[in-house]
Amino acid sequence: MKKNQVPQDDANLLQGKSRDLQYAIGEDGKYTTVKSVGWEPKNVVLQQTWQDINDDLQKIKELVKDEKYSPLYYHMKKHLLNKRMLAKYAGVSVFKVWFHIKPKGFSKLSNKDKEKYKKALNIPQEKDLSDIDS
Repeated sequence: MKKNQVPQDDANLLQGKSRDLQYAIGEDGKYTTVKSVGWEPKNVVLQQTWQDINDDLQKIKELVKDEKYSPLYYHMKKHLLNKRMLAKYAGVSVFKVWFHIKPKGFSKLSNKDKEKYKKALNIPQEKDLSDIDS
């Protein structure tokens, strides 16, 4: 693809904060890099993916309200983490995360572990870990 043919289909998914680096053939016939704000097929897939993630989060909110999972599970999924990743970021064992994503385990969560989870999930210290509505 030539430099002037690099797609610039801005769907405003990232509010102009990110650009993809594409390789294209410059006027001199050599490969060069060109920044692109997007490409329609990629934008469509990203929009669908984020819609799926948001739909899943709504289902998880209901599961938390029905006490099938704890608020920690919601926060973990909201940040696109799995148990192993959250454990690593929080500096706790995977078993602890597994235990704390259940309502019974969450109710026994120590203040020290709450602070570790908040830090790992970038939740302000003054905010309650139980809050899933914001």
